[in-house]
Amino acid sequence: MNASPSTLHPPHVLRVATYNIHKGVRGVGPRKRLEIHNLGLGIEALDADMVFLQEVRNFHHGEARRFPDTHIGWPRMPQAEYLAPDGYHAAYRTNAVTPGGEHGNALLSRWPMGDEIGHHDVSDHRYEQRGLLHVRVHWNAVVVHAIVAHLGLIHSSRVRQVERIGAFVASHVPPDEPVVLAGDFNDWGGKLDAPMHALGLYRAERRGISSQRTFPSRMPVFSLDRIYTRGFRCTGTSVPRGAAWARMSDHLPLVAELELDGTTN
Repeated sequence: MNASPSTLHPPHVLRVATYNIHKGVRGVGPRKRLEIHNLGLGIEALDADMVFLQEVRNFHHGEARRFPDTHIGWPRMPQAEYLAPDGYHAAYRTNAVTPGGEHGNALLSRWPMGDEIGHHDVSDHRYEQRGLLHVRVHWNAVVVHAIVAHLGLIHSSRVRQVERIGAFVASHVPPDEPVVLAGDFNDWGGKLDAPMHALGLYRAERRGISSQRTFPSRMPVFSLDRIYTRGFRCTGTSVPRGAAWARMSDHLPLVAELELDGTTN
């Protein structure tokens, strides 16, 4: 596909975003509120070619009962499909099955996706179900391998999961094709950049700016949400802020603008 879908950025720029949407709800007990409709508006406003989503509900019977199906209630369709702006494609795979429902990773793309939607289990122990969503996206006649990740809460688990990501990329992605790996890495101390570099994956960050704080959304201190690439150079990043973004999820989205590097990193 050579013609670019309608965007507000130049056609040679790939604009990507990663966002942990906290299953579309905020709060606990009687103060729990549904934010999935606001999240849909926020995601559309990002104007991203690809949106990498974590903690996405496929269904949840309890939440559907709590928020009856009205125009402001629990959507009848899976969250990935509901959140996809008009004209976007959606892919979803389950990571975790929980009482009453399930959740996982999703990719929204304004560019066509390949027919095969891959899922790779990277769980490190039985208490945390973690996985990778792998989608081939056809962007400007280039195949971009989009991988959505949500890593574990324990550092040693995350290190092993990065090793599994490396093995997955080596076995499923041709060495001359570009990669965007994005998601919630739960890396509080910034310790995963070095092992990612060893795999040929580099964090998307504008030169001279290393802080991309996205968590917690009301007063972000940690850069838990990351975008790593191979075969791209990053020309800019941003983190939307403000009261509206702070209420929708406990994370803020991270946005990066990428251009093809011409060679792999």
